[in-house]
Amino acid sequence: MAHPIHLTDEMYEAEVVKSDIPVLIDFWATWCGPCRMIAPIVEDLATEYEGKVKVMKLDVDNNQRTAMTFGIRSIPTVVIVKNGEEVDRILGAVPKQ
Repeated sequence: MAHPIHLTDEMYEAEVVKSDIPVLIDFWATWCGPCRMIAPIVEDLATEYEGKVKVMKLDVDNNQRTAMTFGIRSIPTVVIVKNGEEVDRILGAVPKQ
């Protein structure tokens, strides 16, 4: 069973920009209730897409540089990155579908 990787500002270039597979980044914070609501979904996606998509979580309080790079203004926000470029963004706590 795969788990999301905890992304940091220092890891961003190597883990996201240089990734050879798409990357899903869950921007969250420990105090965010809706973030906790989608956490099990993010866990499920890590298992379901293991080897096909790199699933990562980024704590916006501890990694503000990357959050600012993506212009994150509200959380939870899920961003999908392919070939180092954002290709999709989902705002708020939404169902898995």
